[in-house]
Amino acid sequence: MTQAERLYYRDDPDEMLLRPLDGLTLIYHRPSGITHIVDSPVPEILAALSHEPLPARLLLESLSADYDLEGEGEALDNLAAHLEELCALGLARAR
Repeated sequence: MTQAERLYYRDDPDEMLLRPLDGLTLIYHRPSGITHIVDSPVPEILAALSHEPLPARLLLESLSADYDLEGEGEALDNLAAHLEELCALGLARAR
């Protein structure tokens, strides 16, 4: 299974408290008690994620409707990398 075939989703949005701060976003992850400081595109990716697992390519289509993204192949690779990082932090899930 390739990165693009993995399915990504997020838990209940109430588990994260997001606050913008001077061009960055603070994310307090309630289950872990950790506060993350992130920059774009992380808040946008988290906002696009839902409770329903989606492959990265469908998430990319959703993000492309609102944002001007680079070439599809490069954008998909970048999105998959961000999603894997979010999963490692516990802010997103994959299966």
